Amino acid sequence: MSENYDLLIVGGGVNGAGIARDAAGRGLKVLLVEKDDLAGHTSSASTKLVHGGLRYLEHLEFRLVRESLIERERLLNIAPHIIWPLRFVLPHDAGLRPKWMLRLGLLMYDNLGGRKLLPPTRTVDLRQPPHAEILEDRLTTGFEYSDCWVEDSRLVVLNCLDAKERGADIRTRTECTGLKRGTNGWTASLRNESGEHTVFARMVVNAAGPWVDSVLGRAIPETRHENLRLVKGSHLIFPRLFEGEHCYIFQNRDDRIIFAIPYERDFTLIGTTDQGFEGDPNDIEISAEEAAYLCDAANEYLKTDIAPEGAVSSYAGVRPLYDDKSADNSTVTRDYVFELDKGADGGAPALLSIFGGKITTYRKLAAHALEKLGVSGDAWTAKEDLPGGDFAPEQFDAKLAEYQARYDWFPPESIRRLFRAYGTRIDRVMGDAQGINDLGQHLGGDLYARELEYLVEHEFARSAEDVLWRRSKLRLHLDEEAQELVRDWFAREMAQ
Repeated sequence: MSENYDLLIVGGGVNGAGIARDAAGRGLKVLLVEKDDLAGHTSSASTKLVHGGLRYLEHLEFRLVRESLIERERLLNIAPHIIWPLRFVLPHDAGLRPKWMLRLGLLMYDNLGGRKLLPPTRTVDLRQPPHAEILEDRLTTGFEYSDCWVEDSRLVVLNCLDAKERGADIRTRTECTGLKRGTNGWTASLRNESGEHTVFARMVVNAAGPWVDSVLGRAIPETRHENLRLVKGSHLIFPRLFEGEHCYIFQNRDDRIIFAIPYERDFTLIGTTDQGFEGDPNDIEISAEEAAYLCDAANEYLKTDIAPEGAVSSYAGVRPLYDDKSADNSTVTRDYVFELDKGADGGAPALLSIFGGKITTYRKLAAHALEKLGVSGDAWTAKEDLPGGDFAPEQFDAKLAEYQARYDWFPPESIRRLFRAYGTRIDRVMGDAQGINDLGQHLGGDLYARELEYLVEHEFARSAEDVLWRRSKLRLHLDEEAQELVRDWFAREMAQ
């Protein structure tokens, strides 16, 4: 006998996770299925920014920018452990956008979203430290403005964790292989390691990202579905290229921009590209051409040139954008688009498909999706903290010091890493440990079995890669021997 749900969500990226959390909080019986790991694709391959999208102003996407800027501060308030402010320096480069245009754009950026927490734009002299030692001598004036960083894959996991705690059923490594519409709802065929089975749901949300058209094809096979434009975004990770916590945003002569961002304490993130993609989204990596493009673009600004072979790592993903027939991949709308199908007569069980969107607006998208489906209840997620985020952004340092004092037997920088990941739930990770020896097997660096046990029990981790790259970025910090210990630990645990 199949299980019954109010809402089935196909796709465990940020959009699906946000909808699951919102719907569960409104009392719906929710099932989310993801064929791989949560944030296993697009939602872990972003530039990891919660931002308004400064360059979208040029494309006159004022509503998207305003909504994004408002959401930027809302998200900072509900998840101050995984989201924090950054200051970006935009150098003025003669021959590209004129100073007046940059000033005007940043004036709008400062005021369009009712900024409250973040400091405003200011002009900076690039001939002074620290910029004089980092940037080319021709660059003399820049503009510094605010945006925010986000641990993108952790944002997805925390939304699913909160949804689960509110009653949602979250199933990873579970693929939806079929959807059949009936009189009162949908029968979904699911496949995972335990085999094939079916569930029933009154409504379905198709949040499958790069596979959204494929899911549509299973649900409505009689119609051709070609709504997506897949745009690849790739990044390079270098050993730290400059000191300081500020970031750079560099204009390119093709009207695109790239970022140079301090990353994981010891590194600098360079990205991103905008390249059309037609391959298999399951198998994607940066191309030699993209790597060369990123380095060439950065070298227009940096005094010390970089080359692809100097990168320690890279990652790439595809953005499943709505195909608005734009001629240029960089100008395709990043706004989200809904397609609501209720059958030819408009009275059949609903299937809502989601195209596009960005991390910054995921929470708003979720509320709009439930509104489209006719789900009643308040959009409650704007003020409810995500797990571990129950403190004000300005309290971060004081809270961190409190935990460093509580766990004075663990290195202070390691407590910082844990607090950044888990916030006030660091106590649940540590459990009743009174010293290092209580944390179980040492796997390398500051990683112990206790943390892996927490991630398996609470955060849906099922493999070493889930932990080393998505729940954390420890893959950048642990040597191959330590990573192999993590793989061995999971092999033993999953066998049990």
